[in-house]
Amino acid sequence: MALITCASLSLGYEGKTVVSDLTFQVEKGNYLCIIGENGSGKSTLIRALLGLKEVSRGEIRYGDGFSRQGIGYLPQQTLVQRDFPATVTEIVRTGFLNRKRFSFFYSEEEKEKANGIMDKLSVSPYKSSSYKALSGGQQQRVLLARALCAAKDLLLLDEPTAGLDPLMSSTLYRMIEQLNHEGLTIIMVTHDMDAALRYASHILHLHKDTSFFGTREEYDHCQVCAQFLDGEEQTND
Repeated sequence: MALITCASLSLGYEGKTVVSDLTFQVEKGNYLCIIGENGSGKSTLIRALLGLKEVSRGEIRYGDGFSRQGIGYLPQQTLVQRDFPATVTEIVRTGFLNRKRFSFFYSEEEKEKANGIMDKLSVSPYKSSSYKALSGGQQQRVLLARALCAAKDLLLLDEPTAGLDPLMSSTLYRMIEQLNHEGLTIIMVTHDMDAALRYASHILHLHKDTSFFGTREEYDHCQVCAQFLDGEEQTND
């Protein structure tokens, strides 16, 4: 079942088109990695999927019963967020606020769910600690827990391992993979090609000339992939 369908989608800002005539679908249970060079429109597409960016042309359709309020979103961290003065429990529970219109009180069911998610992501030992006192990897797990409190149908991640060391990145990737195996649909923006080729079921590669959408296996043999990897190797050289 398609949760999200983008048809002939064009997006831009300040009079500049950054995504043009893009068509793809996200099915329930998919693990989609969005990759591409800086300025290729990855963040703009994410904002459009969240309803924070108007579409220039084309459309974004959502499946029956799917709501943007059921998206758990893990954005890139900012310096301000890293110094946020709240406890871990307070941060995690705010994931429920997107579904509340007028109430800022949490039900017992929500509190219990938050506690279960913190246990699952191994952040319960810090639940009474100040968020800003945690390490970068611990903070990212807390933010993932918050996103899971919001996630009903879909988890949307924007560069979730940015700034993390290889060990913490690997740990976070394994957590995300397990969530996908348990049935949660994942969309992840990443610059980490190794992670995309290892974990994704599908890849969306945004490119100024010809974008690609398909399975991970199909991507291994596409021209966009070959050109991009050649460029990566030259940059590393």
